[in-house]
Amino acid sequence: MWILSASLIGLIGVLLGWSVWTGAETSFALISNCPEPRRATRAGERVAILIPAHNEETGLGITLSDVTTQLRSGDRLIVVADNCTDATADIARQHGVIVLEREDLTHQGKGYALDYGLRYLADEPPDVVIVIDADCRVEKDAIAILTETAIEQNRPAQATYLMKKPAQPSAKDSVSAFAFTVKNLVRPLGLWRLGLPCLLTGTGMAFPWAAIQAVNFASGHLVEDMKLSVDLTIAGYPPVYCPAVRVIGTLPQQSSAAQSQRTRWEHGHLQSILMYVPALIKSAIETFNVAAIVLAIELSVPPLSLFVMSWMGVSAIAILWGILTGFWTAGILAIVAGVCLITTVLAAWSKFGREDLPLRELLAIPLYILWKIPVYLRFLIRPQKAWIRTARD
Repeated sequence: MWILSASLIGLIGVLLGWSVWTGAETSFALISNCPEPRRATRAGERVAILIPAHNEETGLGITLSDVTTQLRSGDRLIVVADNCTDATADIARQHGVIVLEREDLTHQGKGYALDYGLRYLADEPPDVVIVIDADCRVEKDAIAILTETAIEQNRPAQATYLMKKPAQPSAKDSVSAFAFTVKNLVRPLGLWRLGLPCLLTGTGMAFPWAAIQAVNFASGHLVEDMKLSVDLTIAGYPPVYCPAVRVIGTLPQQSSAAQSQRTRWEHGHLQSILMYVPALIKSAIETFNVAAIVLAIELSVPPLSLFVMSWMGVSAIAILWGILTGFWTAGILAIVAGVCLITTVLAAWSKFGREDLPLRELLAIPLYILWKIPVYLRFLIRPQKAWIRTARD
């Protein structure tokens, strides 16, 4: 009996730790105002913007238009048309940018496309490389501010990457956009306020060339941004959040595309927890790397829906165990963890989520969690390993 009691205490201790950690991040985000967009004063930095693109003919032109208006003399804009079977390369050429066409069906994924572009740049390396996804809107002065931040900090700089809802959004889309806001704005903002590093989020990333040389980008990992976050932190270049810059994507309209996208993100995140949290802890112990400890904790926090599901399941077991045995310590701790988690979500929603998730749709959160259950069951049975592009609307 004591073994089960101790196990419950351990599991709930982990959940309570996650609740306190995300609660602290949210608290500092609430008292921290996002910096207003500012006029950047770039000096003579040599900047290269790298856009990996796999069959992105639909939205690439808009992204290129956003970026080209921010270019300065000497900047290079490079599109890596990666295993494309559409007009991606032609559209890029029409915008007068450098186009690299890559064909390699053995090594597929965004990481390999980035590596291809970086090897092209190695002959004449820039001071900063900025990675932008081919389906994003890039706000004014984003390139200049990211460049300044990367140069000043000598670390990778991560913009705020948010998702807007599709043209005909459902309540599920509203919850998904809010979950994205919590992950990519609220929590990084809290870390930034505390002076701590953050995770990279895949687009709107600026890298000093020295940081690029310290890691290997070539990877088919499902969430290459998390892998890069770990590799860079271990190499001594922990990413820093840049809240003054925003890059905006759009959630897919089609249900099948949304399911595919979430499966890749969620499975990739869970695989990253298993693979990279131990590596970060090892680095922290061996080199007294505080940033590695911070990233290990940040990465270990599961996706919000899985976090809630885990708390509900463990809490039900703890309360049932209390009824059967009279051992209520686990149940009380579970309630404390739940109160902390719910308070955190509501606090984040009150300041950052009202626009994406109106009050009338807040009750859709349980339905969103139910929609995600098959994603996690699939991870236990047949986890996704290969990178698959999300279908565009």
